[in-house]
Amino acid sequence: MKKVSFQGEHGAYSESAAKKFFKEEIETVPCNSFEDTLNTTENKKSDYSILPVENSIEGTVGQSIDAITHTKLHVIGEEYFKVEHCLISTGKLEEIETVYSHPQALGQCSDFIQTRELKTVSTYDTAGSVKIIKQMNDTHLGAIASNDAGKLYNIPIVKQKIENNPNNYTRFLIFSNENSIEGSGDKTSIIFSVKHEPGALHQILKEFNDNNINLTKIESRPNKNKNWEYNFFVDFLGHHANSKIKSVLNKISENTLFLKVIGSYPIADLD
Repeated sequence: MKKVSFQGEHGAYSESAAKKFFKEEIETVPCNSFEDTLNTTENKKSDYSILPVENSIEGTVGQSIDAITHTKLHVIGEEYFKVEHCLISTGKLEEIETVYSHPQALGQCSDFIQTRELKTVSTYDTAGSVKIIKQMNDTHLGAIASNDAGKLYNIPIVKQKIENNPNNYTRFLIFSNENSIEGSGDKTSIIFSVKHEPGALHQILKEFNDNNINLTKIESRPNKNKNWEYNFFVDFLGHHANSKIKSVLNKISENTLFLKVIGSYPIADLD
């Protein structure tokens, strides 16, 4: 049976996304952080890792991208998972004064929180917040998490679908020690830092344009080691093993301080 590591407690959205991706029975391994999640696979204690990288409402999961920058693993798949948040509590709706959850989930439910004038407490994980309020056993406390998390910890669902926008999806990437093989419809993720020269980033983007390679995402992230320097996280269509893609990557490396191919993988459907 495949072992898949994820950040958070059992019942987290990452665990649900992993089960959806693999479409078979898997053994899931909860981890404390994104770094621990990837390290578990690097150390062969799990076969795969799954990390959230962006949400359609709240944007990029920065801590996840930072962890990916340093991993030796390869992306071999992606999954889009529809997020439906629930208010979970041992108390009634009118009793709840404070809600616990991951900062992304709190942001995605900000309209409900503000309307109810609830206090918020940020936690490391949505499912973990349910575990916390179960231990505290206070009817004035609630958690925002999935329906599965409420069932897992046997805490009642007070209200379902409390997210601001029903079109709420999180994109996950799946990592492995092994690389993928080229298929008929692939996407590649890379991360790089440009030299401090005029037009360095332009030269990189021009190379993609001149070779008719479609960029599907480009985003900058602060370099944690140097102030006011940035890494660029880029997705584009194609597989890094393709001869044209290889040539482009070799050319753009001339204008980068570092270039890392995170991996290539089949494009997932948004369903």
